[in-house]
Amino acid sequence: MSTLRVTVEELAVHPHPNADALELAQVGLYRAVVAKDAYRTGDYALYIPEQAVLPAALIDELGLTGRLAGGDANRVKAVRLRGELSQGLVCRPGALADLDLVQAAKEGTDFAELLGITKWAPPIPTTMNGDVEATPELLPWVDIENLQRYPDIFEPGEPVVLTEKLHGTACLLTYLAEDGRVLVSSKGFGSKSLGLKEDERNLYWRAVRGHGVPEAAAGLAERLGATRVGIFGEVYGRGVQDLAYGTDLHTAETPPAYAVFDVCAEIDGQVRWLDPAEVFSDGELPLVPKLFEGPYSLDAVLEWASGRETVSGRSLHLREGVVIRPAVERYSPVVGGRTIAKAVSPAYLTRKGGTEYE
Repeated sequence: MSTLRVTVEELAVHPHPNADALELAQVGLYRAVVAKDAYRTGDYALYIPEQAVLPAALIDELGLTGRLAGGDANRVKAVRLRGELSQGLVCRPGALADLDLVQAAKEGTDFAELLGITKWAPPIPTTMNGDVEATPELLPWVDIENLQRYPDIFEPGEPVVLTEKLHGTACLLTYLAEDGRVLVSSKGFGSKSLGLKEDERNLYWRAVRGHGVPEAAAGLAERLGATRVGIFGEVYGRGVQDLAYGTDLHTAETPPAYAVFDVCAEIDGQVRWLDPAEVFSDGELPLVPKLFEGPYSLDAVLEWASGRETVSGRSLHLREGVVIRPAVERYSPVVGGRTIAKAVSPAYLTRKGGTEYE
């Protein structure tokens, strides 16, 4: 998931092609459907992104009672309104009435706490849950920001690599070379430096044991002289999320499907991100599909994000999206961290009956 930030943004307003009483307010590359004449291009307003959970008082103030997603009808979700994709909410809550919105936009002030807005946490099924313990040595995964919110993270023509974003659940494994310990966690638990105690019933442990990930991590640590190795993979398939990629239901004898999407290693006290296709070029571990390698083009990336899945080799269903990273790892001043982003398919965002476990 992306980081939740509720900020004031400058708007560009466009006509709605299918509704005379509606318009489209653009923030970055996101567009949110708004009432006609509510805003003009150059105006400033609050942007509340997808996956934000709103308090009841704010929902009532915005006239959205019963109109949001989730069991409590309080979660912002992408929807199509009169045929146009609407992502997030554009509004001016009363709590911001006396603020200088232009200055707030320049400063990048985050109003989530002030407004009582929180980030939605997906439910955790029993197979993804388990007993946890403090694991401060665990190498955590990072939140990948959406390209539509930060369209300037890459330079036009910059060499990039696009890999398919799989709809599963992220599995974090850290190998400690000093004593050979293996730490396993989910993205949610990992963000709190919590590891899952080994349990043969646990989805993540079954995946890493079934695909030989600890052994691959140990071998990589030895080759690189690393003190820690982090292998980040997606556990996916039937019984994990709603997109199954043509897999059968995993059983006690058959591990769930698994594919590595990132690798890092701590060498001489520095954590370095590595290309999985280079460090595991011999097919030692399954990898997420690489879709494109070449010069960056925003239009091309968005087109790739909306294709069909390639994991099964049969294009069985829609693709969740793509992950974009530079060919040479670098720091991004745009997001203040690692240069990496995702682009998500509109069809994925608006599909019916989707699951979002983490």
